[in-house]
Amino acid sequence: MLKVAKVNANNDYTLFVELSDGRCGNFDVKPYLEKGVFRQLKDKNYFKQVKPFLGGIAWPDEQDLSADTIAYGLK
Repeated sequence: MLKVAKVNANNDYTLFVELSDGRCGNFDVKPYLEKGVFRQLKDKNYFKQVKPFLGGIAWPDEQDLSADTIAYGLK
């Protein structure tokens, strides 16, 4: 099962992500920033609170993305 091993937030609303299969790269969160609960991520201090969680990633107020979603958008 694919999992997020590490995640670091960048200042441009991208995340540097390392996956359990060895792939790594940047994931652009900007397309999500105008959608529902993801609007809160526009606050850069909040955006930087991202952590690996249950194989994917999550922020404190439970916005989350799966490892598969991240792998699909990894650049």
